[in-house]
Amino acid sequence: MGTGRTLVQNRQARFNYEILEKVEAGIALAGTEVKSIREGKANIKEAYADIRNGEAWLIGAHISPYSHGNITNHDPLRERKLLLNAVEIHRLQVKVMEKGLTLVPLRLYLKGRLVKLELGVGRGKKLGDKREDIKKRDQEREIHRAIKGQD
Repeated sequence: MGTGRTLVQNRQARFNYEILEKVEAGIALAGTEVKSIREGKANIKEAYADIRNGEAWLIGAHISPYSHGNITNHDPLRERKLLLNAVEIHRLQVKVMEKGLTLVPLRLYLKGRLVKLELGVGRGKKLGDKREDIKKRDQEREIHRAIKGQD
């Protein structure tokens, strides 16, 4: 997907969801929001995307007010419109409604001078799946330690 410099990442998303597909979306932001994101003062851990009236929205993302801003600073928790074309929005809406999938923001990154959002279409993992992932990760870590110890 996007290869730009990652500014903010949702590390819990891949642990809580099985990501089936990724989509790149632009975001309608205020100027102070862009500056704040560039400082890394954003959190998309609790965020999700929703489709209403043929438009995609990012809900629950927290972008802190810009440190050098003034009285016209933005609301940190406001809903932000995602910039996708109508065909993409319709395709995502069908997937979410039919298969019970969720739109999860994975990361905010720079593409040129624009801020983009990597949106994942995912299915929630069950507790057993999460435990398997932890066990697998621990086993791989032990293998790497053993290999590193032989050198």
